[in-house]
Amino acid sequence: MGMTQLRVLVTGATGYIGGRLAPRLAEAGHRVRVLVRSPEKLTDVPWASDVDIARGDLSDPESLSAAFADMDVVYYLVHSMGGSDEFERAERISAENVAEAARKAGVGRIVYLGGLHPDSADLSPHLRSRTQVGRILVDSGVPTMVLQAGVVIGSGSASFEMIRHLTNRLPVMTTPRWVNNKIQPIAVRDVLHYLVAAADAPLPQSRTFDIGGPDVLRYGEMMQTYAEVAGLRQRRILVLPVLTPKLAGLWIGLVTPIPRSLGRALIESLHNDAVAGEHDIDDVIPPPKAGLTTYRDAVRLALRRIDNGEVETTWASASPVGAPSDPLPSDPDWAGEVVYTDERTKDCDADAATLWTVVESIGGENGWYSFPLAWSVRGWLDRVVGGVGLTRGRRNPKQLNTGDPLDFWRVERIDRGSLLRLRAEMRAPGGAWLEWTVHSVDPDRSRLDQRAIFFPKGLAGRLYWYSILPFHGIIFKGMMENITGSAARQTVQSG
Repeated sequence: MGMTQLRVLVTGATGYIGGRLAPRLAEAGHRVRVLVRSPEKLTDVPWASDVDIARGDLSDPESLSAAFADMDVVYYLVHSMGGSDEFERAERISAENVAEAARKAGVGRIVYLGGLHPDSADLSPHLRSRTQVGRILVDSGVPTMVLQAGVVIGSGSASFEMIRHLTNRLPVMTTPRWVNNKIQPIAVRDVLHYLVAAADAPLPQSRTFDIGGPDVLRYGEMMQTYAEVAGLRQRRILVLPVLTPKLAGLWIGLVTPIPRSLGRALIESLHNDAVAGEHDIDDVIPPPKAGLTTYRDAVRLALRRIDNGEVETTWASASPVGAPSDPLPSDPDWAGEVVYTDERTKDCDADAATLWTVVESIGGENGWYSFPLAWSVRGWLDRVVGGVGLTRGRRNPKQLNTGDPLDFWRVERIDRGSLLRLRAEMRAPGGAWLEWTVHSVDPDRSRLDQRAIFFPKGLAGRLYWYSILPFHGIIFKGMMENITGSAARQTVQSG
């Protein structure tokens, strides 16, 4: 294709890899379009103005035509690590739709990020699905480059977060036999290096390429090396051959921020060695000038970014399967449905800017400003029933963007300085939102409007709302009092 400006389409731009790749392709001089189901999630990401944002869904062929038109390269970065038993069929249909749309639009190349695996192994459902998607794209008739990576190490990646939390929290841990399997991890920066170069790298024929870092380690070694880099004592690892993926997934769901469905998928993918079987990529895309990143350095870089609050994207960036993507209706009595609300207003002895900084810093390690035990119990119960719980935390301790995960909420809308609206992603019999609006009263005073909204689903939803009604006075009143009180204290301290 030559070293020219290309027209590039990135699918999965709200995900972990796609959210990092899109701005790097723009920096490389390409004209970038991103295809997402919910464009509002990219409203205020730093690179939103550098790309064209198109709405579309890979499961809906009619929504792809306009986005694929005139594209030189299409990046396929959509993959579900959780979800129902139907995910293999759904992913096959999505891949077939992309292949057909690319053929019709005359796309010059498809680039797909798949999973590293042995050719002859009995693969897990998720690795099998990724392999199937790669095969469909390679056989599409459109020139296709499939990059197959194993465990990706970077701040916010699901694989890294699983290692980090297991090692941080468990001085002694029981693990399945796969802890002794061989893994060839790769730093996320090196994955992005290969993906950016894949746009115009030589490709005589459609095929797969294995990519991996310079180290081949056992999974247990990866945890011990993490402990060394993080300044922890060596961990004791006890191998239990009877620990099934389902049980291990449940355990990971309780100990780490990773939901049990995602934890189980990650575990099942570790049942086989994940080591590059060939190094043909070196003939097509040279390694980075400084060389591939060692596992130890990748861990060090990831921890530094976490400590500095510089995590670009996380595994939780993409919506969980089945999460609603429609915006909140502005009218709480929308379509005549039953809607329950808890609305409160309070004046604050601080200017609007100070009050806003407190509102925007809510959640994660900063807490929810009221009844910590109640929030902890609700988060724990959500984890028990397979939800995300409170352990996702926040990507940045001070700033939020549209689409950011925030414990068991997601930022649905943010008008910085005035409005923050969160949509609940906890397990509940209905839809829930939490919203704050900051108003300036005069140069030294402000007002905070707080609104909790619940759309009940059936009788269970109504019973749920009334069962927690007695706690609203404590939770929501306390939240209002403590947010405004914190802002007032900051004003006094700064004065």
